[in-house]
Amino acid sequence: MNRRFGAGTLTVATWVIAILFVFPLLWMILTAFKQEADAYTDPPRLFFEPTLDQFAGVLERGFLPYLSNSAFVTIVSTLFVLLLGIPAAYALSLAPVKGTSNALGFFLSTKMLPIVAAIIPLYVISQNIQLLDNVWALIILYTSMNLPLAIWMMRSFFLEVPHEMIEAARIDGATLPILLRKIIMPVVAPGVAATALICVIFSWTEFFYSVNLTAARAGTVPVFLVGFITSEGLYWAQLSAAALLASLPVMIVGWIAQNHLVRGLSMGAVK
Repeated sequence: MNRRFGAGTLTVATWVIAILFVFPLLWMILTAFKQEADAYTDPPRLFFEPTLDQFAGVLERGFLPYLSNSAFVTIVSTLFVLLLGIPAAYALSLAPVKGTSNALGFFLSTKMLPIVAAIIPLYVISQNIQLLDNVWALIILYTSMNLPLAIWMMRSFFLEVPHEMIEAARIDGATLPILLRKIIMPVVAPGVAATALICVIFSWTEFFYSVNLTAARAGTVPVFLVGFITSEGLYWAQLSAAALLASLPVMIVGWIAQNHLVRGLSMGAVK
C-alpha cells in the first residue's frame, strides 16, 4: 500500500513539474494566435478566434533574412566544431598524447572568461579585419565558444570505445582514417549527435555576440526579437508569434534527434 502511494505521489509530482516547465511554451503558442487586444485582457482570455495575422506581420517585418543568417551560422559553426573536435577528442582519449590533463585544463579555462570582458577586443579585431556585421565573425566566435565543451563531451564518449576493438583493427592494418570512420565513429555516433545538438542550441540562441557585432546584414534571430521592444511597449501577440517561429527549428531538430540525444548523454552511465 505504501509503495503504491509513493509511486502515485511521484507520478503526480512528475506531472506537476512537467506542466510547470511546459506551461510557458504552451502560453506562448496560445498567445501567438491571438489579436493584440485578446493578448492584453485581464484576466487572460482562453477562448478566442484564432488568427494568423501575427505570423504574417512577423514575416512582413523581415524575419526570413534573420532566419537564414541564424541557420547558416549555426550549421557551419557546428560542422567546424565537429571537424576540429572529433580528432582532438580522439587524441585526448584513445591516442597516447603527452600533456592531456594540461590540454583539458586549458580547454576548460577558456569557458571561465566572461564574454562581456572580451567584447571590446573582439569588436576592434572584427572591425580591423573587415568582419564587422559579417556572418563569418559569428561563425568563428561560435566555433571557438562551443569547441571546448564539444571536446570534453566527445572525449567521454570516446573513452567508452573498447580498446580491444581498436587493437584488433590496428592488427588488421587499419589506418587512422579507416579506424575513425569504420570502427570508432559507429560506436560514438549517438554521443557525437548529442554534442552536435547542444552546439546547435547554443549557437541558435546566442545573443550577446550577435547584438554587438552585427547590424543590418548579419543579424540573427535573437537580434530580430529585440526589435519588438519599443518605447510604446511590448506587442505580446506578435512577439509570441516571432518567438514561436524562432523556436520551431530547434524544437524540430531536438524532436527528431531526441533518441540520439538520450543515448548519447547516457553513454557510460551503465557499465
